[in-house]
Amino acid sequence: ACGCPAYRFEMLDPEVAGAIDAVITYEELRGMFFRHGIVRDLLREEPFDEPHPRVGRWYPIAGARSWILGYDPTISPEEVAKLSDRMLAEGSSTFQNEQSMARLVIALTKNLNEAPQELRHRLLRNLGIIHYHQKKFNLARQELQQANELYPRDARTHFYLARLATHQGKIYQRKGLAKKAKGQFNLAANELELARKLEPSNPLYRQDLKQVLIEERSLSTDLKK
Repeated sequence: ACGCPAYRFEMLDPEVAGAIDAVITYEELRGMFFRHGIVRDLLREEPFDEPHPRVGRWYPIAGARSWILGYDPTISPEEVAKLSDRMLAEGSSTFQNEQSMARLVIALTKNLNEAPQELRHRLLRNLGIIHYHQKKFNLARQELQQANELYPRDARTHFYLARLATHQGKIYQRKGLAKKAKGQFNLAANELELARKLEPSNPLYRQDLKQVLIEERSLSTDLKK
């Protein structure tokens, strides 16, 4: 889908012959949604099918095309919040793309001080999520705790605080520090329970956190091979 009908003619260019199946405008796409009773805001976000678009998913966002090309446009805090929310959905390929995460960190950090309070907590949360997946756990904890202080009713913030506590508990467990490990596991259970209460229908928060960490390590090992 595109915003310009001229792309229909680009589709006929011999250089891209056979590479594009169809071109429709966003207006036509909205019409298809309407005819089939599809309400976008009621749909659950899911990872893209392969091949993953990586930074290409920035394309429809205002100012994002310049980011892809390496320029430094002005993107509003609200646009950055929406963009990072989508790119950091659970299971997203963004977490396996260092370039995408680095670009997001720049955009989030640049907009953090200018963001109104109702957006600031989302920017901090998403920075914390990125740094968690980059294994910068102390920085992630600091950002997530700040996000939680600004807005304590964000389920995903509590979910990642629970993951951090579980991770720290397993470290203490390996060191034989049973009392400290138990404290972290109790903290993780409390944070996870808060996430479940805030979003009781979200299956993401019904997972076993220790299993989540095992899957994270397994994915990290596969990527290094």
